[in-house]
Amino acid sequence: MIIRRERPGDTAAARAVQVVAFPVVDGDEPVEAVLLDELRRDEGWIPELSLVAEVDGEVVGHVVCTRGAVGADRRPALGLGPIAVLPAHQGAGIGSALVHAVLAVAEARDETLVALLGDPAFYRQFGFEPAADLGVQAPDPSWGGHFQARVLDPAAVVAGPFVYAAPFAAL
Repeated sequence: MIIRRERPGDTAAARAVQVVAFPVVDGDEPVEAVLLDELRRDEGWIPELSLVAEVDGEVVGHVVCTRGAVGADRRPALGLGPIAVLPAHQGAGIGSALVHAVLAVAEARDETLVALLGDPAFYRQFGFEPAADLGVQAPDPSWGGHFQARVLDPAAVVAGPFVYAAPFAAL
């Protein structure tokens, strides 16, 4: 398995992973695939933080972090997701490798905080904790402990409301 930055020729394959990995709900395609399309067109898109997992030359996984903000003064932060792995490759550690890799790239870019909505039992292993414990408020209070954050710069002030890239608001 190779984890690498997404290249222009990977766009369709990365999208296809989202289409196959998630169920269709009230539409023709999973919301994650549509969200990915919208994020690519948004000013919050950060090409360096769109990574793919490749096995035998095939893109089998994808993760992205986009520009978000935290606090009343909207300090730069990152929102992780969507992330997906083809069903035939799930359970092989590809999703975990993608999360480790995107966090490493984010930290190397001197980002301060990464937030996400996901399973606390899974994301705890990557250093995520309930965002509320850090003073970071979820865009939707009903998310509770599923809205999590990982502070990459312990010296940074990260408290306050979190805002994802604009396409997330349309979900």
